[in-house]
Amino acid sequence: MSATGWDPAQYLRFADERTRPLHELVARMPALPAAPVVLDIGCGPGNSTAVLRERWPDAHLTGIDDSPEMLATARATGEPRAAYRLADARSWDPADAGPDAIVSNATLQWLNPDGATGPDHLPLVARWAAALKPGGVLAFQVPGNFDAPSHTLLADLRGSARWRDALGTGAQRAGVHDPADYLHTLLGADCTADVWETTYLTLLTGPDPVLQWVKGTALRPVLSRLADPADREEFLAAYGALLREAYPEREHGTVFPFRRIFAVARRH
Repeated sequence: MSATGWDPAQYLRFADERTRPLHELVARMPALPAAPVVLDIGCGPGNSTAVLRERWPDAHLTGIDDSPEMLATARATGEPRAAYRLADARSWDPADAGPDAIVSNATLQWLNPDGATGPDHLPLVARWAAALKPGGVLAFQVPGNFDAPSHTLLADLRGSARWRDALGTGAQRAGVHDPADYLHTLLGADCTADVWETTYLTLLTGPDPVLQWVKGTALRPVLSRLADPADREEFLAAYGALLREAYPEREHGTVFPFRRIFAVARRH
């Protein structure tokens, strides 16, 4: 995550598709005490916070994000009854809140140390688990499609002769671990844990739908490094052509496989 360049409207363009995994994650969470303290880490524009309010109407609910733009949308139209806090989840300690539950929807993949070339957020997962009250629940889901064409083509284009000087490998790179790594980390953090994965065959419609999808997430840190609008348009045209070939439009739309990794853990 970064406070620079997040566009709530672009992110919410596929709000239903992006929120579906969260509904399935929350459905697998065990019961919480009455009026629980629930933290939504990486709350973005508040669509995830609204899901948590629906599940726990009487919760003391706080959304955490490091994007002022996202938090402004969350306060206005996401879940206005929740509290919100501007903070970097990599350094913010949730222990002071005494949470009964910590939920994180598609955030951990961004929370790698500055300069890391791959995922390195397992210590953060363990720290979140340790911040829970006894019997508290940690639940998160992350994308597991970093080997998909949507990401590999982006990496290849970024490193091409035309773009490597402007982009190279310096643009922020998201990443996740294998499901088994999350399982062992949570078990080692004195939790019982359930970890699984699902691949959704998401049907997208409209012109360049996969490009529009990744503009809300994976493309954001790349485009933020292209200050010249003409460069941005050239890059988007080249990347869009690659995506159209990799994800051809068919009679009913464009099929976009969307793999997700889920984890629900309860602290002993």
